[in-house]
Amino acid sequence: MNWLTWLGDFFTAADHRSGPDSIAHRVSEHMLLSGEALLFAALLAVPLGLLIGYTGRGVTVVTAMAGAARALPTLGLVTLAVLFAGVGDTAVLIPLVALAAPPLLVASVEGVRGTDPDVRDAARGIGLTHSQVLRQVCLPAAAPTLLAGFRTATVQVIATATVAAYVGLGGLGRYVIDGLATRKYAVTVGGALLVVLLAVAAQLFFALLARFALPPGVRAQHRAR
Repeated sequence: MNWLTWLGDFFTAADHRSGPDSIAHRVSEHMLLSGEALLFAALLAVPLGLLIGYTGRGVTVVTAMAGAARALPTLGLVTLAVLFAGVGDTAVLIPLVALAAPPLLVASVEGVRGTDPDVRDAARGIGLTHSQVLRQVCLPAAAPTLLAGFRTATVQVIATATVAAYVGLGGLGRYVIDGLATRKYAVTVGGALLVVLLAVAAQLFFALLARFALPPGVRAQHRAR
């Protein structure tokens, strides 16, 4: 049986077209879990990164900690989270947030640090407070770098959220884990393909966002940089 036959069997199966094990339902579960992880990671990492990037304090520590956090084994964190928090969303959200936070933190720091110092000084010279300079000057300049950080974090979270199936939760990982457990390799291959397609879709979304949603002046500054 070849790959195309496996994929045909997967996408044409009746239980994958409707019901709790349907492709649409599993994709929505996967996106919801990934979105929650990214939201919590952004709420934690972005404000802290903007503050550190603006003040310049703790940049070396942040870079070192972010590098160390990326080396943490996600499945090991899931196991520890289950031991302490029990089986549930929290057991998966903790490692996913730990995975998404470092690129968001680094992107926030580097984005603000990349702001032209003369522009910041000019903003202070016309009477803007530090918080106003951060919001009105540094944040727009940091937008392309922030988007790049969100793109990296999103792809990593989408790819890793399959571990939710290890603790009995939903998402596309159900296809991968259940297919391996029952030796239904068509299901495993189909689930893995859907994860790849979802990650590629996220990449394209952020590429379009960077191309069309950012102000022309910000895009031009980013290309020149």
